[in-house]
Amino acid sequence: MMFARWPSPMPMPSFPPLGMQPSGSGSWCQPLPPTYDYTITAHASAFINSLAYLPPTPEFPEGLVLAGGQDTIIEARQPSKAADDNADAMLLGHAHNVCALDVSPDSGWIVSGSWDSTARLWKVGKWECDVVLDGHGGSVWAVLAYDKDTVITGCADQNIRIFSTSGTLRKTIKNSSDVVRALCRLPASNPTGAQFASASNDGVIRLFTLDGELVASLHGHESFIYSLASLPSGELVSSGEDRTVRVWQGTQCVQTITHPAISVWGVAVCNETGDIVTGASDRIARVFSRNPERHAAAEVIQQFEQTVKESAIPEQQVGKVNKEQLPGPEFLQQKSGTKEGQVQMIRETDGSVTAHTWSSATQEWIAVGTVVDSVGSSGRKTEYLGQDYDYVFDVDIEDGKPPLKLPYNLSQNPYEAATKFIQDNELPMGYLDQVANFITQNTQGASIGQSSEPVAADPWGSERRYRPGEAETAAPSVPQSRPKVLPQKTYLSIRTANLKVISKKLQELNEKLVSEGSKDIALDPTEMETVVALCGQVESSQRLKDSAAVESGVPLIFKVATSWPAANRLPGLDLLRLLAAATPFAATAEYRGEDLVTGLLSSGILDSPLNVNNAMLTIRTFANLFETTAGRNLAMTRFDQILTAVKSALAGSASAPNRNLTIAATTLYINFAVYLTSEGRELTPESAERGLVLLEELTRIIAVEKDSEAIYRALVAMGTLIQALGGEVRSAAKEVYEVGSILTKVSTSGPGKEPRIKGLVDEIRSAL
Repeated sequence: MMFARWPSPMPMPSFPPLGMQPSGSGSWCQPLPPTYDYTITAHASAFINSLAYLPPTPEFPEGLVLAGGQDTIIEARQPSKAADDNADAMLLGHAHNVCALDVSPDSGWIVSGSWDSTARLWKVGKWECDVVLDGHGGSVWAVLAYDKDTVITGCADQNIRIFSTSGTLRKTIKNSSDVVRALCRLPASNPTGAQFASASNDGVIRLFTLDGELVASLHGHESFIYSLASLPSGELVSSGEDRTVRVWQGTQCVQTITHPAISVWGVAVCNETGDIVTGASDRIARVFSRNPERHAAAEVIQQFEQTVKESAIPEQQVGKVNKEQLPGPEFLQQKSGTKEGQVQMIRETDGSVTAHTWSSATQEWIAVGTVVDSVGSSGRKTEYLGQDYDYVFDVDIEDGKPPLKLPYNLSQNPYEAATKFIQDNELPMGYLDQVANFITQNTQGASIGQSSEPVAADPWGSERRYRPGEAETAAPSVPQSRPKVLPQKTYLSIRTANLKVISKKLQELNEKLVSEGSKDIALDPTEMETVVALCGQVESSQRLKDSAAVESGVPLIFKVATSWPAANRLPGLDLLRLLAAATPFAATAEYRGEDLVTGLLSSGILDSPLNVNNAMLTIRTFANLFETTAGRNLAMTRFDQILTAVKSALAGSASAPNRNLTIAATTLYINFAVYLTSEGRELTPESAERGLVLLEELTRIIAVEKDSEAIYRALVAMGTLIQALGGEVRSAAKEVYEVGSILTKVSTSGPGKEPRIKGLVDEIRSAL
């Protein structure tokens, strides 16, 4: 992080530009080098896309950092807490990427937005979902906890919605013809009288009252706007894809801060000092201050200005440039700009084209980069819809239909290009990772001179901290063709894990139990050595041979999974679900006189109040039993008990549905269906009866579920039962459970637009 100067203001409304010395002012202060405290921590197993800060409380004197992202979990942890420590709280309920977070002014609740088309309110301290805000027609990209009674959401369906904190929709505002990306509360000192601001992919900031009245539209940004924040002075700050941070007073842009990056992803304000913090695609956070005491050293500011001046601007970012019609350098001395942030192209004497932006504060043009041809490795451009692109890919989505066009320039962030492609073609957001990865893989090695930036990957990865099981599914692929899926003939298991991290966490929690005086349930040193050795065996082989370590280690892990405090059971349960697939001993051993399934269920692990993570890993354990003959026999022997317990667990999470829990359950149901319909197995009245029981539960899940992966797996299980068992099951599907109408509902929902789900629906209809 570096500090750069945002000089003290001249008489309002003018502001001196970044790093320039105002006329008549003294020399800049030369303070000591900036210092800051930090803790680097990996909060999640996937990209983190949203952050918020909960101010200090008696319980958490440092406050809490809230983080949400692609793994659907919102974590709350104290800023100084190490990455390997458990989070102070985990908020579970969203079924897709958490892309927006905010904290209420009184710090009593948190609001989150997600790609699952919902916003959720969470009570601080209770750490459970209190209210689900439904009715959105797309991803909820922005949320604003306006006051103790009001929450505002911005959505991909181009609407702003104002809710009461009880969940009642008060008003819907048609914002623009594009996605709403950011929201911001405006202080009473804002001169327009507006109460909140929104920003959109159309590059316009709009100011509204809570009654939905549009007060003003602020034009100036040249591309997507990603972030908004308000200053204590009443001014507004914005950042976006056009490399700039802009400061607005009323309806006027009074300062433009160009960054040496492709995008400025976020901007935040410190209310105590009025300083601005920005985060850009060049992986640098910068702090700008009006207070001379916090200005960076002159050489730091000079370096920043020089980097901006020398940065390369891809031509498509500014539009086609006709060099012959551009003015020469003398224009900069002879002509003034008409507004703050105006961009002027200049043809230099060497034939190059430079970009300059107008500063209304100092009444001068400031160099902000050199325009370069954004060519790929071949140096040729492809025209699409009147614009030139480095690449225009063909993407086959559905058989029999022409491919969709995916235009891409090397200066773009692959995820932004993928997002726009998905939105333009009304595809499910589940394709995002697949499309972005496709772009990255097919443009490797191509660059645009100085402007080429690496894709912003997570530098810390998911290997640095323990998670309760890894995500078991990748993003759905964009298929070139769709082979028949039904009937499913192979068992599915969920076996991805980081054994080193699990082992380390197990040892840490065991030491904690000992230090807290719970030696009676903790493992002694010899037992811990046995468990660690077993972790090593599981890591090196997916199939374990009978050994002393297996026979003595498995019961110890069962002890951890069922006897330790509920909050500490995750590593034990994670190991247990791996062992269920790795060795038949897990299914044949006795655990305090009971078999594995009975022992887990009698421990109350799926009872109310439900610990969702513990329940999810337990159900994964049941699914993994199908990897061994002994495991399959045990699972089918305990079919009724397992199904009753899983149904209860899903019902217990109904108020805050959890994607991973439902996917674990539908994976288990697929395995039950495969077993009942496997070739060579005699069709008995018992198997038909169990098929009907499964069919009833699957129709219930499909009727209410919104997550595409859970729906897909439930359809696979349902279709396998209907196609392979036929007869009574098929008749019940049509006449009792009204599967036909359920399939129609799926087809018209968001997930129903996915080709893989469309194909499954067609197969099941044919089977009926």
